[in-house]
Amino acid sequence: MKRWKKKSPLTMKKKESILGFLLILPVILLIAFVVLYPIIYNVKISFFDVALNPNKPDIFIGWENYIDLLTDKEFYKVLVVTILFVAATVILSTALGLGVALLFNRKFRFRGAARALVMLSFVTPAVSLVYVWKYMFNGLYGIVNYALVDVLHILETAPAWFDNIVFAFISVVIFDTWRLYPYAFMTILAALQTIDTSLYEAAKIDGAGAWARFRYVTLPEIMPTIATIATLRMIWNFYKFDEIYLLTQQLPVIGVYLYKTSFASNDFGMAAAITVILFVIVMSLVFLLRKVVFKKNET
Repeated sequence: MKRWKKKSPLTMKKKESILGFLLILPVILLIAFVVLYPIIYNVKISFFDVALNPNKPDIFIGWENYIDLLTDKEFYKVLVVTILFVAATVILSTALGLGVALLFNRKFRFRGAARALVMLSFVTPAVSLVYVWKYMFNGLYGIVNYALVDVLHILETAPAWFDNIVFAFISVVIFDTWRLYPYAFMTILAALQTIDTSLYEAAKIDGAGAWARFRYVTLPEIMPTIATIATLRMIWNFYKFDEIYLLTQQLPVIGVYLYKTSFASNDFGMAAAITVILFVIVMSLVFLLRKVVFKKNET
């Protein structure tokens, strides 16, 4: 009669680990194919002069694309405009979303219908919104110029909102803030509704006013959420192209600069170098932001 040997816990654990790895192996391979391979290929071609003809070989040029890019004054101009655009839109949309979330965190009549109206700009297709805004800001018959010049008399002449870099910057920042603040509103509102009400009751007993309760109770509780929103919006807006390109051709941001380099100039090696440098810049800013915010929140 055979005696069954009892398997050791170490052997069972090892087999479970192997089984777990085999189960997630398809996902790992998919991520490697969809994400890692394009990144590695992009880094590779940044060191080449890429031939447009697929039958001709690419020419290895080493660091030349990076040197040309980092010595190009136009690149630094585009980078400064992009940083200003990202900073303005992230701060304004997050602040507006926070204010609206604080308002909607209170019970009032028709709150559900009002919440749905607030989300309209976020769920409506961007292309339709862009053309509505271009109609509103039109220099001849737009309602914005009519209100500012003919009704309120704030401006003497109607500005060309999308043909001047300053006005183009202002209009694009307003559009992006209005379109995407519902994302911050929705996320912050969810965080507000998870705060324990006993914290506010304790603060009231200690004599804290509305501002003190917001500063010492609400803000520390939702700060990780705000940091996450700011981080995601920063990443999105550094690479933003479609809405800006449809609104105006006068705002030199990284997305438009990258598009012109790759598809107008057909310089795919330089375009790849731009994305690599942009990745380094964005990740550095993200790590700096999260380190500052979470360190401050811990103290």
